[in-house]
Amino acid sequence: MQQRWIVRTLWALVVVAPAGILLAWWLGTVPDEHQPEVGRLVFGNIPDALIALFYVSVAVFLGLAAYLFAIRAKNWSRGADEARTGLWWRRLRELERGLSMRSVLEGGASGVMHSMIYWGFIVLLLGTITLEIDHLLPNNLKFLDGVVYQGYSAVLDAFAVIFLIGLLWAALRRYVTKPWQVRSKTRPEDGVILVLLALIGMTGLAVEAARIAVDGRPDFETWSFVGYSLSSLIPSADAAGVHQVLWISHVAAFLTFLVALPTTKLRHMITSPLNMALSPRERPRGAMREMPNLMEATDIETIGASVVAEFTWKQLLDTDACTLCGRCTSVCPANQTGKSLDPREIILKLGEVAARTASPAISPPVGVDAAITVTSDSVFERITAEELWACTSCRACDEICPVDIEILDKILDMRRYLTLMEGDFPQELGSTFLSMENSSNPYGMSQSGRAKWTDELDFEVKRLGEPGVTAEYLYWVGCAGSFDDRNRKVTVSTARLLHEAGVDFAILGPMELCTGDPARRAGNEYVFQQLALQNIETLNDLGVTKVITQCPHCFNTLGNEYPQLGGEYEVMHHSQLLMDLVAEGRITPKNKSDQRITFHDPCFLGRHNGEFDAPRKLLELVSSDVVEMPRSRDDSFCCGAGGARMWMEEQTGKKINIERTEEAVATGSDIIATGCPFCFIMLDDGVKELGEDEQVQVMDISTLLAERSLD
Repeated sequence: MQQRWIVRTLWALVVVAPAGILLAWWLGTVPDEHQPEVGRLVFGNIPDALIALFYVSVAVFLGLAAYLFAIRAKNWSRGADEARTGLWWRRLRELERGLSMRSVLEGGASGVMHSMIYWGFIVLLLGTITLEIDHLLPNNLKFLDGVVYQGYSAVLDAFAVIFLIGLLWAALRRYVTKPWQVRSKTRPEDGVILVLLALIGMTGLAVEAARIAVDGRPDFETWSFVGYSLSSLIPSADAAGVHQVLWISHVAAFLTFLVALPTTKLRHMITSPLNMALSPRERPRGAMREMPNLMEATDIETIGASVVAEFTWKQLLDTDACTLCGRCTSVCPANQTGKSLDPREIILKLGEVAARTASPAISPPVGVDAAITVTSDSVFERITAEELWACTSCRACDEICPVDIEILDKILDMRRYLTLMEGDFPQELGSTFLSMENSSNPYGMSQSGRAKWTDELDFEVKRLGEPGVTAEYLYWVGCAGSFDDRNRKVTVSTARLLHEAGVDFAILGPMELCTGDPARRAGNEYVFQQLALQNIETLNDLGVTKVITQCPHCFNTLGNEYPQLGGEYEVMHHSQLLMDLVAEGRITPKNKSDQRITFHDPCFLGRHNGEFDAPRKLLELVSSDVVEMPRSRDDSFCCGAGGARMWMEEQTGKKINIERTEEAVATGSDIIATGCPFCFIMLDDGVKELGEDEQVQVMDISTLLAERSLD
């Protein structure tokens, strides 16, 4: 199992790392008095006893660091199995993105600051390793001399300056400007880390200055522009003693760093790139974690996650990878409108429970309150149901995380437990679950009315299941498209466009049941599987292979989650198929409108499934004035209906749909376009609540296209 492999590798390093250092010491015991004209004598002015102590100490402390990391990895292994193998090319790319700090740099100024510290430290570390390699090579193979040495010295001094400026910037940010991301998360540990890293950087430059003073300040050392300048401050008579004291101080600071690395937030230097490398998975990003078939299983003791062992090992690794940057919180629609949910806190609280119940105990994540006790490994000692039910499952937190932490999965797994094991869910969901069980749709409407919208058409729509009826495409209308008055107009427009383009399609009518998305996002895996298995049986019996849907939630569930239960179909969102039909000349938009249109990205079409372009291309065909909201595409703000929130009351803080509608109205648009029935309802309600319904319309892209394409 993958987590065991990680643990065993770390345990192996407990032996291998010290052995490697001690081997280097043995190799370095051969007298080396080679000092090129332009270069340096490694360990010059350092007594043999101190050199021996240096190698032994580094070996011991490297082994200790590996041991402490192995203990942390043992804690991850408490989690359930989860396959994170294969996809090696994607894993290498993610690892490179982490090691290069590209993902962190996306965070703006704070990303630059962290990158200065990280790259400053890494270059200085690599420079030290390079010096040691050169030291161990035979004289005829040494390379750090002449102009190479001068360039090497200049680069290291430059990165030392960058490193120290980054640390100063970090200190000012944390203790002077205090942005919200750090204001409530500053702990004594943060100051200790900044001082420790500053000591490493400053003593390194000071050692260099003293060494240059000992060597008589040769002209070629001017390339060490910081050390050379500082060397003039050290009297020649005292240089040897000062050099040895500073060298010991520098080594001591580095040894302290080796212990701090696995026991403080510095571990992110290791765990964050590791987490990124392990993030690619076979499961589509829009799909929830797979569950056993509840209709057949007889030995399931619990569903979802409530204790540490019920989360996967990767979910536990996530908690050690969090950098506390707060980007997830900054884009969470629930948090930004005054709800109790804070995605960063979800990760920290889970990590706190896992750390404080570990054996042996390990340090909890940075930023948690040390005064709070944890008496069991139940995450509900620290996480409340109110936090979890505020989530709209928009996936904005996952999308923006610079280290690929999967926050949404954890929230939905905990919802599963609350709903099915505790019966702890918002009261409004009770009637929704009952409607889905009894009426096969969340509206509680009779299935006999599923196809009533076809009465508005002047042509017949084929129905699969009737004698002799076949079709290339199944048009999956969805519950809102069948029963909601506003969205039935979208259904009629889509059907008319498909008919005009000569698409061979049919519907299921009363045989179409809710896909189960609201139940699954609300944690009711049982109702989801009950509906999904019936739908899959129907689709497979009818030989369906291609499906069109106007609802991104149906699009995601049919395409990404039904395969978990044996339903494999080619699923297209109506915007994708309509764009293809336009490209083929089977639909021809006429007379572009001069009305201004802005597009709201549905979360389950965009972030969950990566489709941003098709709807926009269609809008550019029907209007000459298409504008973007400040938050769009990957950064789009949720309408507030996802995660089964469509069926719950919003009683805390500002309504999410009002926040989004205000942003849309502020663009000066005449029309707010979308491609999701839930978004349609939420934004239309928002426009009416704001009193803007006479100036602004909410329309689906298919309705807009039909108005410009059909007579």
